[in-house]
Amino acid sequence: MHDPLRILVSKSLFNAISTLGVSLEKAEIYNQLVEPPNTDLGHLAFGCFILAKNLKKAPPMAAAELKALVGAIDGVSSIEVAGPYLNFKFSAALLAEHVVKPAVSFELFKRKLTEKTPKGMIEYSQPNTHKEIHVGHMRNLCLGDALIRLLRYSGHEIVSTTFPGDVGTHVAKCLWYIKNHIGLEVFDQKRQDPNRGEWLGQMYSAANIKLEDEEKTEKYESNKQQLTEILKQLEQHRGDFFELWKETRQWSIDLMNKVYRWAGVQFDVWYWESDVDADSVKMIKKYYEQGKLVESQGAIGLDFESENLGFCMLLKTDGTGLYATKDIELARRKFEDYHIEKSIYVVDVRQALHFKQVFRALDVLGFPQAKNCFHLQYNFVELPDGAMSSRKGNIIPLMTLVNQMKNHVKTEYLSRYKDEWSSEDIETVADAVAQGAIKYGMIRQDTNKKIVFDMAEWLKLDGESGPFIQYSYARIQSVIKKFATDTNHFDGSLLSHAAEIKLMQHLMNFNSVALMSAENYKPAALCTYLYETAKKFNVFYHDCAIGKAETEDLKKSRLALATATANILKQGLALLGIPVPERM
Repeated sequence: MHDPLRILVSKSLFNAISTLGVSLEKAEIYNQLVEPPNTDLGHLAFGCFILAKNLKKAPPMAAAELKALVGAIDGVSSIEVAGPYLNFKFSAALLAEHVVKPAVSFELFKRKLTEKTPKGMIEYSQPNTHKEIHVGHMRNLCLGDALIRLLRYSGHEIVSTTFPGDVGTHVAKCLWYIKNHIGLEVFDQKRQDPNRGEWLGQMYSAANIKLEDEEKTEKYESNKQQLTEILKQLEQHRGDFFELWKETRQWSIDLMNKVYRWAGVQFDVWYWESDVDADSVKMIKKYYEQGKLVESQGAIGLDFESENLGFCMLLKTDGTGLYATKDIELARRKFEDYHIEKSIYVVDVRQALHFKQVFRALDVLGFPQAKNCFHLQYNFVELPDGAMSSRKGNIIPLMTLVNQMKNHVKTEYLSRYKDEWSSEDIETVADAVAQGAIKYGMIRQDTNKKIVFDMAEWLKLDGESGPFIQYSYARIQSVIKKFATDTNHFDGSLLSHAAEIKLMQHLMNFNSVALMSAENYKPAALCTYLYETAKKFNVFYHDCAIGKAETEDLKKSRLALATATANILKQGLALLGIPVPERM
């Protein structure tokens, strides 16, 4: 219970409901307060369904009876029955006092939104080394980063982690191609190339094409043997390919860090697939010796056929592990290293069965945290002409895209300022807008839906886009600077115009939306809220003159409302990992 207006209404409802002899907790009443579908009906509504059930009366009758007992509430201008609901409308002064003032002073963003919560960990952005990071990877990165920001803002203790794949067949293919089809002179030149990480991804794609071309030739067997030898060297940590792996792996890590720096993302801990590889096999063998696992046709694992989850294979017939093997060892380390009680995995929808098996296996193996493991699955990002594939090479490298977007912003939006702004300012704003376009575009869609990436659409300054919200913020900043005044002291009762009331009512819900977005793992809800905030401000700005306000006091009050809106837009975008330019 964090919103003073909801607390005010909840307290009066609690007293009235108690008088009726019905026992409802204040928190239960608080959580049942909703916004009416039509804001003209009121600013908050209480559904009387549970009350009616207890009173054995129809909900509209229960609402009418409740209204008679609630009585007058200071600052509440009307309390009306609408069917099964009791609607509450606040005065302009009360809305301004509890919404505008705390948003202007930033006190709104310091409120405690949750009680003590279990310590959790979110694993996201699991890129593979020796591949390029492309636009498709950004959905995972943006989703995970936004969730961490939202949960921490809401009061949750969260550890952020990533689990890059730095071993496996994809690595072997890339190293095989470099060794066999790239000369030492070219490779030596690449050591000095700042884009050498991206180049590795191109080598991986070239390797796939080459290996496919030679599948039905006499080279097939020798290629297969060499790939096996590469994997063996990586496992044993010795040999020419292992030395090549160490060097090129660092190139990929440098690329990851470049992307994360650009995106403003930091991880509390990095786990590596190569670190858990050997230990995961030892762990499974130990569990098998303890009788916790079963054998099936030479493989070792757990039989979940009766639960429609199939056989969870943890050791293959040749004694090697699988992804599930590594994920169980990784989970064990997470639980022991950070004493977490909740573990969230941001991984695409294709891994749904995998995580069901892993979580069930953790439960069988005796990890109590298994019940609090959650797979946050999401759908894919596609280009207008279809799916992307690193293997086939039909991708848009992320940093290439960022540069294209920045150039578009400079040409289309910022060229008019080239004689007024410094080149550094233009670069900073272009970068912020590119981030706004990509991050908002990746987060605004519900996770179960595919995203079709369209650069032109995502960069528009009108319609639902990150740049539109950023532009709205910059526009408000321009107004505030033009009419610079002290907005900490103003008369909230003057904000009585319908557009002002509707904007304040909307701003009232910022923390509630942020909390809901965090706890439901749906940052898309905050995206929608911020878009609506920008639209409602535009209506207010159109209908309620600021510079030509009838009085100086009204101008000050409207500037305070504009400032509150700007602060909420800035804080909301920050929770999505999106920077805001002060001018655009």
